[in-house]
Amino acid sequence: MTLKKEKAPPKPAKSGRGKQKKKKWSKEKQKEKVNNMVLFDQATYDKLLSEAPKFKLITPFILSDRLRINRSLARCAIKDFMTRGSIRMIYAHAS
Repeated sequence: MTLKKEKAPPKPAKSGRGKQKKKKWSKEKQKEKVNNMVLFDQATYDKLLSEAPKFKLITPFILSDRLRINRSLARCAIKDFMTRGSIRMIYAHAS
């Protein structure tokens, strides 16, 4: 005779909530991507030459934000203004 192992009785279902839902992470607001220009067009360049030297503070971010140009283009514009003598540097960052 062969001995058969008896199967364990099935576990009773847990009382209470049952199956828990996975935690849903809150969806953060997505910032809209801006489409800044990589090269100057004539209208933007004229606006840069007329308005930018009158700004109280000129940084690449401010030029990029107000004129909708790329930041690297704004840095080049600031260097160009400095060589022309339209603006002068007051303070430079250490890096």
